[in-house]
Amino acid sequence: MSQEEPSMTEGESMKEVPAEERSSAEEKQENGGCKEDLAPPAAQEVQFVHPEGGWGWVVMLASMWCNGSVFGIQNSFGLMFLSLLREFGSEHDPDLRFRTSWVGSLSMGMIFFCSPIVSVFTDIFGCRITAVGGAAVGLVGLLASSYVKSLGVMYFTYGIVFACGCSFAYQPSLVILGHYFKKRLGLVNGIVTAGSSIFTITLPFVLSGLLSKVGLQNTMRILCIFMFVLMLASFTYRPLLPVKPTNSRSGSFRMSSIFNGNIWKSVGYRIWAFGIPAALYGYFVPYVHLMKHVEEQFGTDTNKEILLMCIGITSCLGRFIFGSVADFVKGVNKVFLQVASFFVIGLMSMMIPLCEIFGGLIAVCLLMGLFDGCFICIMAPIAFELVGPNDVSQAIGFLLGLMSVPMVVGPPIAGFLRDKLGNYNMAFYLAGIPPIIGGILLCLIPWVEARSRRKDKAALSKEQDVEQKMIDSEKAHEDTKNKVGDSVL
Repeated sequence: MSQEEPSMTEGESMKEVPAEERSSAEEKQENGGCKEDLAPPAAQEVQFVHPEGGWGWVVMLASMWCNGSVFGIQNSFGLMFLSLLREFGSEHDPDLRFRTSWVGSLSMGMIFFCSPIVSVFTDIFGCRITAVGGAAVGLVGLLASSYVKSLGVMYFTYGIVFACGCSFAYQPSLVILGHYFKKRLGLVNGIVTAGSSIFTITLPFVLSGLLSKVGLQNTMRILCIFMFVLMLASFTYRPLLPVKPTNSRSGSFRMSSIFNGNIWKSVGYRIWAFGIPAALYGYFVPYVHLMKHVEEQFGTDTNKEILLMCIGITSCLGRFIFGSVADFVKGVNKVFLQVASFFVIGLMSMMIPLCEIFGGLIAVCLLMGLFDGCFICIMAPIAFELVGPNDVSQAIGFLLGLMSVPMVVGPPIAGFLRDKLGNYNMAFYLAGIPPIIGGILLCLIPWVEARSRRKDKAALSKEQDVEQKMIDSEKAHEDTKNKVGDSVL
């Protein structure tokens, strides 16, 4: 007993020391010190409690304004496209629509192309500085576009500068939500992303009136107010999550976290990352060319803005409906929802030239918007299933970057076909093919993931068998030694 008592006191003292270290670490964290913090980063992250409200509701409204102003302007480009045609060319220009459509295509494409770069800036400078700087750049680009007198310069001011600013303002608006919400994050994300649908519904009517009364240049200057408000709203992005302590090797760690190669080890993610861009070559075509097609088919007096309103309303509904449905679909089978959305979007694009009455176009746009909302709202859940929670942000960032190529290329090709063939029929027919092909490719993902799980399970069981054999062999060897020892004794 006398030999056991010191060991017990030593065990008690060992239990007491970490408690003292944890308390001192908490005091240092409250006082701002972190260099000598002995508590592991994971423990610090667990201790953080999300407010689930409070100032977070203000941040949510600011993020909602960001989504609405950025994508509301982008989705309403079809109306500005008509004014650009009248402003920078004549109907006798054979390549007018091809050259003009590059303005909107560059703008939408650059928003996605910059996503991986924006994630780097957000990690280094934080959400607030990145978003405020992005909104300021977008404001400068849009204001400069209002004084431009040629399409070549418009490519730079509107297609690159304005779009890059929007990209830098958009991505932090989603990241900052995780600082304030955890349990309600799904609901908050749904409300925030619905902002783009609300603006897509209302902004076409505002732009239509402004373009007819004050012209293209003054309309762009009025839209600068949206970007100025966005810049002010970005100041509300006050970070709450504790900053992880750094060390001398932080540079190498940061580079490895930015350029994470783990996501490309998943065959399912590789198919998803290239299947979705393949489906998007015709995705943005209706947003750019549908307004001009309606004018050519039904006359300039047709209430064409109602089509964008229909897309916006049903897209908003689709995000809530299919987002709830996805919670009941297990694992990577969620990808079948995206397959269905691509099939419907492709078929609806092919139906546009076949609609001889305006009511038919309304029905097409309602369905197109509904499944557009389905495609958008389940991107994050699918990425989570394919690569896991630790790599999901990287997976989405690289996917958005790859999506920029088809978003840029599709509308100019449609404009080129219109200039050469005299109508948009062939352009819309061809725009429906890529979504169907992309949907077929995505069907391979559940099969590939199931096969990968079977291989992993077989490899694991084989490894366990080998380990068991080794243990049995060692045990038999020890038994032999014991028998030899007994015989010697």
